[in-house]
Amino acid sequence: MQNQNQKPNFEFVALMAALMSIVALAIDAILPAISNIGEAINSTDPTDNQLLVTMIFLGLGVGQLFFGPISDSFGRKPVVYIGFSIFLIASVICLMAPNLEIMVIGRILQGIGLSAPRTISISIIRDSYEGDYMAKIMSFVTAFFILVPVVAPAIGKLILDASGWQGIFYVQMFFVLVVSYWFWKRQAETLHPEYKIPFTRHVFMDGVREFIKYRETIAFTLISGLVTGAFLVYLSSAQHIFEDQYALKEVFPYIFAGLAISIGLSTFMNGTMVMRFGMRKLSLMATIVFCAVALTYSIVFLNSPNPNIYVLVGFLSVQFFCLGFMWGNFRSIAMEPIGHIAGIGAAINGFISTVLSIPIATFIGDFVKDSVWPLFAGLAICGMVALALFLLTHLPKRKSITAS
Repeated sequence: MQNQNQKPNFEFVALMAALMSIVALAIDAILPAISNIGEAINSTDPTDNQLLVTMIFLGLGVGQLFFGPISDSFGRKPVVYIGFSIFLIASVICLMAPNLEIMVIGRILQGIGLSAPRTISISIIRDSYEGDYMAKIMSFVTAFFILVPVVAPAIGKLILDASGWQGIFYVQMFFVLVVSYWFWKRQAETLHPEYKIPFTRHVFMDGVREFIKYRETIAFTLISGLVTGAFLVYLSSAQHIFEDQYALKEVFPYIFAGLAISIGLSTFMNGTMVMRFGMRKLSLMATIVFCAVALTYSIVFLNSPNPNIYVLVGFLSVQFFCLGFMWGNFRSIAMEPIGHIAGIGAAINGFISTVLSIPIATFIGDFVKDSVWPLFAGLAICGMVALALFLLTHLPKRKSITAS
């Protein structure tokens, strides 16, 4: 039974955020060290080194397809432990990598391992809550989760200066062990025995057939992928933009943190506003503003050099503020009709949205060499396609309700 009217327990929110935050720590903490890692493994092309960021997302996407169905059959907690174990092994591979290819393999495996806590945390939330209240919980979890990207690059820079890039991986491994122990001691299994699905070779295809029955689930899964892909362009190229294009190597972690705060603030606001206005209305308005800001930059700075850093950060801040009203709500809207297959549903949702985001980020990222303009052009295109899908899915439904 979902706790639809029960106030969220602070420890529950914090623990779910910690499970998600390991992903952010694995991605964002190494950003200040990408060039150092590249030198250590004899890879000096900034575009090639973006693979250290984008390829972990490939692992995140693929791993969910495996862990989601298993969690519906054997429970949520055992799957999290398997994922943590894979991550620890993958981290050792990264530490010992002699070249970019082995390092990328290690990062993909890290992503596969982290896909377990990332997916299962969403399944646990869906096991426990539903509707707008689930969106409220997701917003609070995401708000805590955002704290990690705020501080991760700065922490990564401190570790880098103190003990080299290898120290960043050791800190990640320590954090995983701490969260593993906390999860083991304090989180109960949320998949009740009567809801367990017998594990067969047909379980995945049965889940897919159930998943595609719901138009809104499919649409908002695609929308999540488009928006995530646009953001991934920024994430993978941020170090190159601020350190190389703007020559701000020393202050890059602080700029990154400031922009992450923008997402965290709006995510927290979404958690307080979603029960009043609803997740669909809030996310629709945010998507419209997101598109408008990206289009404005693309038009104003077409065929122009990069603007002043304060102008750039101002535009990015508004874009990221919108994301706080989009990500959690999109995921909640997609998951709402499929609570009866929460594990595999979260896995398919995460797989499609993540795998869709990788080619988008890779394609657009190749153009972000000497100018930031391609980033905003990509944000505008992805945002407008997402908005079109939103309207095609949502508006007809509202008209039919009105007519009835």
